[in-house]
Amino acid sequence: MDLNDFGNELSNKLNKIDIDINKDKEEKLYNFMNYLIEWNEKINLTAITEPKDIILKHFVDSLTIYKYLEKDKKIIDVGTGAGFPGIPLSIIDDDNKYVLLDSLNKRINFLNEVIDKLNLNNVDTIHSRVEDFGRNKSYRESFDIAVSRAVAPLNILLEYLLPLVKVNGFCICMKGPNEAEIDEAKKAIEVLGGKIENIEKLLLPDSDMVRNIIIIKKIKNTPSTYPRKAGTPSKEPIK
Repeated sequence: MDLNDFGNELSNKLNKIDIDINKDKEEKLYNFMNYLIEWNEKINLTAITEPKDIILKHFVDSLTIYKYLEKDKKIIDVGTGAGFPGIPLSIIDDDNKYVLLDSLNKRINFLNEVIDKLNLNNVDTIHSRVEDFGRNKSYRESFDIAVSRAVAPLNILLEYLLPLVKVNGFCICMKGPNEAEIDEAKKAIEVLGGKIENIEKLLLPDSDMVRNIIIIKKIKNTPSTYPRKAGTPSKEPIK
């Protein structure tokens, strides 16, 4: 797919979620797509490799939460993988600082090259298990917003995210259509110091793919016992 076709496809989809971007940012997303496809031949970054699918299922999907981001915020993308939603957001959003966290160093190496080649000055990467990161006093409760896409069930995910967020900050959880997760996470939300602020159900443009965007506000400090040691949240979720 050449840049012109990419731009037409991307702008058509983004217009349907009320996002308009300039040609420079469009070109950065195009180059990011090509780096992703190129690197994916060497290491497993994504099962989605067709340009139209990357545009919809990675780029547009990532940008559905853009409208929730206020200016001058410090945002962490937990379990960013190949950079979603963090890289597309950082490309179109000059007003915020992003930290991309992942436990696999090969993904961090990929992201560092992307950041360097695209000259993204508002992004840093950190290689760490999120449980270890969340217990580090330098980072704990230091972010305004934590975002995550397709990382873990909600009751597990919130043990990763809420310890990182300041009181009055937010977690934005990008989930599929399984609404039972929300009920199963109510105890974790309470224990970890959060409350449900909003749930938006949406369809990705021109598709039947359902998404739930779950926004949790941090209303009190997370107890110091959370997150528990690496591996424990997934083995013994808060219930």
